[in-house]
Amino acid sequence: MSPVFLSTAYLGPIQQYCKMLQYPEVRFETSENYIKQTYRNRCIIAAANGPLSLSVPIVKPETLKCQTKDIRISDHGNWRHLHWNALVSAYNMSPFFEYYADDFAPFYERQYTFLLDFNEELRRLICDSLDVRPHVTFTDHYEREVTNDFREIIRPKHEAEDLSFYPKAYYQVFREKYGFLPNLSIVDLLFNMGPEGLLVLQESITL
Repeated sequence: MSPVFLSTAYLGPIQQYCKMLQYPEVRFETSENYIKQTYRNRCIIAAANGPLSLSVPIVKPETLKCQTKDIRISDHGNWRHLHWNALVSAYNMSPFFEYYADDFAPFYERQYTFLLDFNEELRRLICDSLDVRPHVTFTDHYEREVTNDFREIIRPKHEAEDLSFYPKAYYQVFREKYGFLPNLSIVDLLFNMGPEGLLVLQESITL
């Protein structure tokens, strides 16, 4: 099977982690021109007032075209403190948040220079926590047409059809209030289901 191509993502959605299970090799795109308003620098969690989008601020590139691997994180707005507080508020009543909190907290204390490094270290932690073991490589040049291309299919408010993904319902803290919210950030699955999140990922792959 050919590798799957994915964009980097900040606490990426469940759909993305399904691809890491489904394909023997994962190629993360680093050489594209950075695209705004995507999962590259944002995630969606289930908060007390409904779905909440958290965005990592980036330093505005000096040129219109800047590769994803060169995107720098901005310290504007005390975002680390805000993001961590949002995660604690949303998930402190979930079954597994306390178990994983000490692993995630340092990411909101340390200053990372590059978005790609920040995203990738979080991804490794999440994969280890869920026992997902993808073979990961990174692109060194951009190819417009590749097989198994999900770089722009997996994105917020995207309507592109993905026949191999159907989100399996699982326990969520606020499910009685809002119903099941599908394809949120992977941390929603991890904090609510713990290691059993792996089974949810497996059951969300339909092909």
